[in-house]
Amino acid sequence: METRHIEAFLAIADELHFGRAAARLHLTQPSLSQQLKRLERHLGVELVSRTSRVVQLTPAGEAFRADARRILGEVHSATNTVRDIAAGRMGKINIGFNGRAGQLIMPRSLAQLHANYPNITTKLTSGRSGPQLTALTRGELDVGLLYGGASNGGSVLSRCLLQMRIGALVGQGHRWADRSSISIRELAETPCVLFNREVSPAMYDAIMTAGERAGAFPKVAEYMNDSVATGITVAARRYVGFASFVSMDEPRPMGLKVVPLVDPEPVVELQVAWRVDSPNEVVQVFLDSLDSTKNFLQSTISGKVYGEPLAS
Repeated sequence: METRHIEAFLAIADELHFGRAAARLHLTQPSLSQQLKRLERHLGVELVSRTSRVVQLTPAGEAFRADARRILGEVHSATNTVRDIAAGRMGKINIGFNGRAGQLIMPRSLAQLHANYPNITTKLTSGRSGPQLTALTRGELDVGLLYGGASNGGSVLSRCLLQMRIGALVGQGHRWADRSSISIRELAETPCVLFNREVSPAMYDAIMTAGERAGAFPKVAEYMNDSVATGITVAARRYVGFASFVSMDEPRPMGLKVVPLVDPEPVVELQVAWRVDSPNEVVQVFLDSLDSTKNFLQSTISGKVYGEPLAS
């Protein structure tokens, strides 16, 4: 049974006139009659009774009419669905993001994605950069928004969305709270709270590379991977933490403040990463929405962009 045969039958059923039905389908009457005969032959029943004056449906034709419409509708729906999936207009995407991406990138990008492609569903997972790279490699994420570039033997691609500065995170009572900047060498003189490298390799390396260039490394008093716990520790014990930022003019929890690090200034890239061999066509659609957000951020960044305690 071919869909064109069903379409021919439905046109005849609607028009009850072979000439009008043929014109509606842009066919000749003999071609229309042939398609009807093939459908009747396939079903083994007569669907249309035709005389020189009257065209009408047989009881079998009346019964088949509703099912024919349903069949044709389901075929068209299935066709549109698979075409949308193949074009990335429909489907599901698993997106990982760190804290900074959650603040700066995700709200606008997701709003645009869902406005343009309402049939795409998203699963969102907040996570640190290191674990995101692992999840990408395992196929647990389709896309990750994280710090640093891809380093998985070529299986993951990435590109930069935004360059972030790295500053010293201090409490309001800390002696550095009113400073305009802090040199990297000074970090060797005060207790610091740092995260383990596997949590955020790119940010960790940026801090350590700056220390190596300055000839002095941070005096690490504790390693702490939880950003909230880090903020509490910095506020309560007057330790120094680390935070990425693009602007200093922003409210922060617990009265915390970010002071720029200099001589040299450590920086880290907020990037989007995805698998080279991903079969998910929605990935490219999401990457396009990220490009729009990236352009928006680069043209509007001001003192309203927020930093976040610790690397994510």
